[in-house]
Amino acid sequence: MAALGMIEVYGFATSVVVADAVAKAADVRIVAIDRNKPANADQCEVPLVMIVKFEGDPAAVTAAHDAGVAVAKERGLFITSKINAGLSSEVEWFAHLSALGRDKLRNLNPDNGTRRGS
Repeated sequence: MAALGMIEVYGFATSVVVADAVAKAADVRIVAIDRNKPANADQCEVPLVMIVKFEGDPAAVTAAHDAGVAVAKERGLFITSKINAGLSSEVEWFAHLSALGRDKLRNLNPDNGTRRGS
């Protein structure tokens, strides 16, 4: 059973550092680094909100999650996090989407999760 981990942080640089820590901590795969625009972004000076998404077996995702959260908290830029185990294929497909680059790097077929053109 695969698990999905998500760590939300402030700032693009922090998301890259967190993704690096996650990838080095356990046998997981980074599936997306995504951005969120806060609802009140036009009214306040909120830094960019980023989400690091990664998957693997539940034990690996838990270890990677803990390492990533620790790095984000050390920087004082942690927002929230979540681990989901046993996702349906439909939810898993959405979890892999990324607003960065309009998901051009993944280029997946939403019908079956395979790469288009392969």
